[in-house]
Amino acid sequence: MTKILFVIPLILMASSASAQTKKEGHDECARDVSRYCRAQMQDGDQIILACLKQNRSRISKACQQKLTSHGQ
Repeated sequence: MTKILFVIPLILMASSASAQTKKEGHDECARDVSRYCRAQMQDGDQIILACLKQNRSRISKACQQKLTSHGQ
């Protein structure tokens, strides 16, 4: 019983850290998407990615770095 009470907080901390990492990755381009690609927001990820690439010279440095780090 004591082991279960010890493991549960560790699982919760790991899952919240994972969610935070995903959120941070998303936030790097979120403002640029809403600014330059608002019309494509409902069209899917590939269309949004194409829009970001098309506007690469105007998007933030953080978003540019995120695209580059993902081979785009």
